[in-house]
Amino acid sequence: MVSRKNRILALKALSLFSIVRGYNIGIIALAQYLAAIYILASERPLREVVFDPNLFLIVLCSTLVIAGGYIINNFYDSEKDLINKPRKTMLDRLVPQRTKIQAYFVLNFASVLLASYVSFRAALFFAAYIFGIWLYSHRLKRITFLGNFVSATLAIAPFFAVFVYYQNFKTVIFVHALFLFLLILSRELIKDMENVAGDLAQNYRTIAVKYGALVSKRYVTFLMLLALVPAYLLIRFFDIGYMYLYFIASSLLLLLFLILLWNSHSKTHYVWLHNILKFIIVSGVFGILLIDIDLVLNRIL
Repeated sequence: MVSRKNRILALKALSLFSIVRGYNIGIIALAQYLAAIYILASERPLREVVFDPNLFLIVLCSTLVIAGGYIINNFYDSEKDLINKPRKTMLDRLVPQRTKIQAYFVLNFASVLLASYVSFRAALFFAAYIFGIWLYSHRLKRITFLGNFVSATLAIAPFFAVFVYYQNFKTVIFVHALFLFLLILSRELIKDMENVAGDLAQNYRTIAVKYGALVSKRYVTFLMLLALVPAYLLIRFFDIGYMYLYFIASSLLLLLFLILLWNSHSKTHYVWLHNILKFIIVSGVFGILLIDIDLVLNRIL
């Protein structure tokens, strides 16, 4: 009896982890810290950055809001996901809808409360971030292209919070952000092609639903070619250490991605394309360490 109860609790914990996508949140938190250490506050001592209580609270608030965002998105998309992701949805449904909503409000309240310890502006930022996620999940995501654009913007918002905290307005930061934004926006369009069945059934007016796969591929191709521009600028005109190797490899992978894109015709193909873009984005997080290898080694040793 106890064993069965423990197994149910374990499944519910796994379900909640699946809903909030704990692995994604962990990567985002790591990316925020690495960006702070090696880009935004690279002149400061490592200990000062890592043990900065305000930075810790900003990262913690970001993770809480993002977790809440995944919950509310899961709440609104439950019927659509049942078509697109039946196995994952069955796991997610182990947690009652009422519990999800309660967790959503607790996480958001905690994030604004903790942000207020940093500053009033920080609390205001996260309150606006929460509202933006809710508005996207409730209404904007159904609107052609605007939903994709807002989703990509919300995805990079946590980095904007750290960026503003350190008041670092170097051009290289904006070029990095543009490259990341274009990759995320492209991934959103690929996800729409991947999930077209559920979107069509639930009246989501995505580009893939409204105009078809051919137009979606043209948009993605344009965004991918556009992403090569900031990659080239970072390699050619900015001092990014050995991270230029990441951008060269990413550019080659994006060209391969385009070849695969125009030869893709099924959901399985689009899942692979989605994973390629996800791999490039996640690799970029660890690629930050390549900006200054000596700095990395000195800080480790």
